[in-house]
Amino acid sequence: MKLRSPIPAFFVIAFSLAASLAQAQDTSPDKMSRPRTVGSLVQTSQTTQAPQPGQQQPAQQQQPQPRPNPQPVGEDQSKAAPTTTQTETSVVQSLTQLSPPWVQARKAEAQRLLKSRPLATAMTSPSIEFVTLAALDRATSRIHLVTLSKQTFLTKGAEITTTSSLGTLLQIRVLRANGVNTAVSIFNPEGQSLLPLLVEFPIEKGGLFREMAYYTSAHPALLSTDLERSGQSYVRNMLDLANKRLRDKGVFISPDIVNVAERLCIVEHIDHDRFKLENRVALFGEIYSLYALNELDTYRYSVSLAGAGGMVQMIPWAYNLERQRHPGVGLIPDFVTGMRNHGNALQAMLLYMQDTWNELAANEEVKNALNSKLATTSELLAAGYNSNAARLPLYLRRGGDEWKTLIPRETQTYLQIYKTFEGLVPLKSRTDVPAQSGN
Repeated sequence: MKLRSPIPAFFVIAFSLAASLAQAQDTSPDKMSRPRTVGSLVQTSQTTQAPQPGQQQPAQQQQPQPRPNPQPVGEDQSKAAPTTTQTETSVVQSLTQLSPPWVQARKAEAQRLLKSRPLATAMTSPSIEFVTLAALDRATSRIHLVTLSKQTFLTKGAEITTTSSLGTLLQIRVLRANGVNTAVSIFNPEGQSLLPLLVEFPIEKGGLFREMAYYTSAHPALLSTDLERSGQSYVRNMLDLANKRLRDKGVFISPDIVNVAERLCIVEHIDHDRFKLENRVALFGEIYSLYALNELDTYRYSVSLAGAGGMVQMIPWAYNLERQRHPGVGLIPDFVTGMRNHGNALQAMLLYMQDTWNELAANEEVKNALNSKLATTSELLAAGYNSNAARLPLYLRRGGDEWKTLIPRETQTYLQIYKTFEGLVPLKSRTDVPAQSGN
């Protein structure tokens, strides 16, 4: 468009210069590209909270009280950006602030807050009846603590409305109940979603308090592609490190076995019912997200009905067998401690898979099945890890092409999960060298 008079042009230029200067001088937190620290806000929350998180508050169906839109602490109200700018900033935050480092930083802040809050005077040890959730309101960068009964927390579909440690009415809904890995959604009276950062969950045995677990479930509000990628890198790097440690001790693990083990670290934790009913790509991503969120503590408290524990879901007799076969490796003597240590558990997993394959590869039925393409190496390794590997030659001899119909039903689903994962989540192969026996 052409300007027909110099006077309007003058005003347009003057207005543009003024807007540019104002934008350059605006240093309000909403203009920052990196997240603000919340250290000072934690102190504020500790001194201004109304109910103590350690004391159970009965669920109340209160009506939300109208309140002004919150401004970030320390921000000059006179410099509040226009609504359009705030909306754009919130979109940028939702895209950038959920990066793994950002989530880990907020988690650490939440854990410090949970551990530093005072307990009720009469309590000599933590109660085993209640759990406390730490949730972040990204609009204010403040962390809310909410205490609820463990029974409610472990009931799928349960909904309660209660007051947080900062005096805010919050609605909590249990989306998926699974111990410390229970997923919830949390909303404030304005309908805005809070980020569940951490759960403080008392572990008990025989009705007695044993330890306090701090864990982050794969809450829908936390999930992101970056988080999945971070979890994928974590699993791969830990597995390669375990393989290197074994090699340094003179134990050879076939690269093909390491490739299968990388997939089993995900397949082992897929709920079979959810696999049949839910989006499978999302389900695999959820497991990777858990590894990114909890890293060394991932599946620390996971124990199956068969007594399999931790990241690799190995049962005690298999672990003790590998300790006896490979005393020079120096696996941790205690089973529970050994399974909670990812580096140690992955070494035990690789040893067990290699030893299992050494025995299978020497069997004539297995050799014939591989040569005639009735079975693949990965199928036999996965089936042998999930069930009794010693029975696989018998299944192959009796079943022929239909050998998989003879294996336990759970293992049949396990192999289906493995095949689906292999097809949907491409992983870089370490080498094309086939599995082979030998140490």
